[in-house]
Amino acid sequence: MTDPHSATFDTLGLAPPVLQGIRDAGFTQCTPIQAQTLPIALSGRDVAGQAQTGTGKTAAFLVALYHTLLTHPAPAGRTSTSVRALVVAPTRELAVQIHHDAETLGKHTGLVHAVVYGGIDYDKQRRQLSEGIDVLIGTPGRLIDYYKQHVFDLKHAQVLVLDEADRMFDLGFIADIRYILRRLPPPERRQSMLFSATLSYRVLELAYEHMNNPELVRVEPDKMTVDRVRQIMYYPAMEEKVPLLVGLLRQSEARRTMIFVNTKRMAERLESVLKANGFHAQALSGDVPQAKRLRFLRDFHNGDLAVLIATDVASRGLHIPDVSHVFNFDLPQDSADYVHRIGRTARAGAEGDAISFACEEFAVSLPDIEGYIGHKIPSAPIAPGMLAAGLAEGEPPPRHRRPMRGGGRPRHSGHAGGGHPGRAAGSGGHSGGHSGHSGHSGSRSRRGKPRGKPQGRS
Repeated sequence: MTDPHSATFDTLGLAPPVLQGIRDAGFTQCTPIQAQTLPIALSGRDVAGQAQTGTGKTAAFLVALYHTLLTHPAPAGRTSTSVRALVVAPTRELAVQIHHDAETLGKHTGLVHAVVYGGIDYDKQRRQLSEGIDVLIGTPGRLIDYYKQHVFDLKHAQVLVLDEADRMFDLGFIADIRYILRRLPPPERRQSMLFSATLSYRVLELAYEHMNNPELVRVEPDKMTVDRVRQIMYYPAMEEKVPLLVGLLRQSEARRTMIFVNTKRMAERLESVLKANGFHAQALSGDVPQAKRLRFLRDFHNGDLAVLIATDVASRGLHIPDVSHVFNFDLPQDSADYVHRIGRTARAGAEGDAISFACEEFAVSLPDIEGYIGHKIPSAPIAPGMLAAGLAEGEPPPRHRRPMRGGGRPRHSGHAGGGHPGRAAGSGGHSGGHSGHSGHSGSRSRRGKPRGKPQGRS
């Protein structure tokens, strides 16, 4: 096996146009997933790789894809609308990011790229496909839509890539994926690469059913989380969450910060509260029109947007450099999502901070998270001065402002910041000395049983 600490792209025997694209991107040393998958893929074999977002897997499959297309002629009888390579991604943001990387890495190959996804530019994307492409990147729904209209065909596809395969299952796309796979040439007549954060049973079943005896590559990190991420856990009461968040944001002088929540409603509520208190913040969730989503990501990438609030739909596949802080305002219910979330910071050798709130509603997830990452997350007491006082509440999202029957005001979730922003951290047993999971029972026992299951993810 290639030594992941010494492999360089120059030693892999890549086609010169591919190597030039790699140099343009500023890459020299292979990451572990690249060092282990590229020798296999460059030899023409199928690969099923396990790697987290941010480990370089996008470059791994794009480099292999280009090398294959440049060293193997297009099949006889291929027309301009017969794609040579297909890359399927579960989300629009990931598809756009892959296309961006493809344009850099494939700049000198002479291959024509296109990306298709829902919510925007339907006729423009359709027209681009009809003009002929080599490499097609897209989300399942839009790909099937154009395929059924015979805008392109898959009869001569030489390379298939499934990125974030586990997320395909999570988002309910597996029937669409199987539809696409059954319209490709047989597995032995194409090269297939699958990448997933976990090679679970269902992912492996998909791989063995639709790939040609793939070689499994698991990049087992020394730690499940990035070494350079400084992790800290606070145990706030529900009404302390927003004051604590605002206090920490002010203390860190947020410039490129991501805040993760578990529901769209909370994302919208936090956006309103943070804007009302002087932060340039935007919520990224499924209800935001695609043009705005892309603009938010561009502004955040450029540093024009200081705070991006996201649900877990946005936690995968976003390659944003220089994220200084990640806040888990709500602890994720899926342990793997904790790793994906904090992996937004400390990229490319930089350092970063991951700050999490274990409130009474979501602290139940903490034992599973710590078991998954293999160590205890350091905790710290909440000093009274850390809670911002006198906060403006912000406007409720428009769709939540309808009056209730009887003329009452609409209710908002307890951790939307409405409670007692000036409440001292020490009251109720939350001020200090929380170690391990002792904070869980303390916060839960004060109020009795948790408030039932949280809303589903966006």
